[in-house]
Amino acid sequence: MSQRISGKNIDITIGDLSIHVEKATLSIEDNTEVAQDNGVPNGWVSGDAKAEGDLELDALAISLLSQAAKNAGSFRELPEFDILFYAKTGDSEEMKVEAFGCKVKLESLLDIDRKGGEKHISKLKYMVTSPDFVRINGVPYLSTSDTDGLVGG
Repeated sequence: MSQRISGKNIDITIGDLSIHVEKATLSIEDNTEVAQDNGVPNGWVSGDAKAEGDLELDALAISLLSQAAKNAGSFRELPEFDILFYAKTGDSEEMKVEAFGCKVKLESLLDIDRKGGEKHISKLKYMVTSPDFVRINGVPYLSTSDTDGLVGG
């Protein structure tokens, strides 16, 4: 049996920073729906799409992000950045997910437990804001007709 991809294999790059995350998510909401005539399915209609996720960072990773925020002027002034999730296990499996134009906002800065025993974790939310949206193993999620006429798409 060959090695399979797990969360331990995934490297994450935020903009030009290689950051260790405790946990990361990326969710896509695609509102494509079934078309109906007289209550009976009859094809489908394309809907809107959005993507967002969470990053859980330890104090060291927050320090790296803080430096980028300081250079930008504040956390709210951090420019949008691309996030790359990449994993490879030897020659057997490879996975590459890219989220473009991510805008970050702090969601849970402090969660203090005085008894200790666990690393401090801060949670950031991000929203995908670019028409380039998300690519999975180099394949765009959105079609060219979805992004036709949009800058970057």
